[in-house]
Amino acid sequence: MNSYGRIKPQLMVTYQHFLKMTDDIGMLQFSRLDQPDPYSGHTLDDNARALILSIFMQDGQDLAQKYLAFMDHCQQEDGSWSNLLLKGRYSSLINSEDSIGRALLALSVGASRSNWDDIKNYCRDLLQLNLPRAVTFTSPRAIAYTLLALAIGDAVKKVHTMTGMAEYLLNLYKGKKGAGWYWFEDYMTYCNGILPQSMIAVYEITGDKRYLKAGLETLNFLNDTLFRDGYLNIIGNQGWYQRGQAIPAYDQQPVDAASVAFACYQAYTITAKSEYLELAKRAYAWYFGANICGLSLYNQNTGGCYDALTPSGVNLNQGAEAILSLLLTDRLISTSVNAAGSAIG
Repeated sequence: MNSYGRIKPQLMVTYQHFLKMTDDIGMLQFSRLDQPDPYSGHTLDDNARALILSIFMQDGQDLAQKYLAFMDHCQQEDGSWSNLLLKGRYSSLINSEDSIGRALLALSVGASRSNWDDIKNYCRDLLQLNLPRAVTFTSPRAIAYTLLALAIGDAVKKVHTMTGMAEYLLNLYKGKKGAGWYWFEDYMTYCNGILPQSMIAVYEITGDKRYLKAGLETLNFLNDTLFRDGYLNIIGNQGWYQRGQAIPAYDQQPVDAASVAFACYQAYTITAKSEYLELAKRAYAWYFGANICGLSLYNQNTGGCYDALTPSGVNLNQGAEAILSLLLTDRLISTSVNAAGSAIG
């Protein structure tokens, strides 16, 4: 089994597959092996992630404009946000509060971090239009994404809204935690890191130590669960992790490695404890073979990232979510010596 010490995640990851997955409309959802699948459609959340990545690319202005325009077009006449464009028609098939939360986070990044005024203003307008709907969210992850959106950028900080949503998550945690279980729900599913990350981010803005305590307690519990073998061992999506039951080993998805890396880095920026930075690096190393299978998910020939670890190895498809999670995490780790506040993704 590989260990982080023998992995070289400083491999020069390329953007060739990311660019290949982008067509005239935006970021395509899936691929067949390393070939983009034009029949898989485009999703709001993939294009939101792509927008974040493009914001930090030196030559990403045209790409950012494309992803942003797609997100804008996903807005329906009734004010709802469709998550899927398939065969030229918007579908509600995979609509979710989580996808909207990711979109709000991406817009907040664009509004506060873009170097291009047209992108900055476009993001701010869309954010202000859609942010009021977030107060109705009940999905913990959608709330967490929104909290992170509120926490970055002076233009969108609304402390009253932030604390109301943070209290919702805090009350979930208080109601579920118990001996040997320090989590917001009776199960762990996908993108778990965003929940403690959001609590830590709220503490940065409010100074309320209750949020920091909850954020670090839940993050430490998550890390104890996932790094129990020394390397990142992601919760499999075949049943997820139900309280009191065994942790499924497969399938492990790249987006979850990114979620852990960002959460640990957020904790590092607040606590200055090197252990959190080390865990963020171990999460990054998961992509390059520091995982249960000892296999790299990064394809050096295509610049793509395999969709999952499975009992038989890697899922050879290289879709949008996988490559975006890898590239966002690569950016986080490569810039981790710079100013705190890059923990967005």
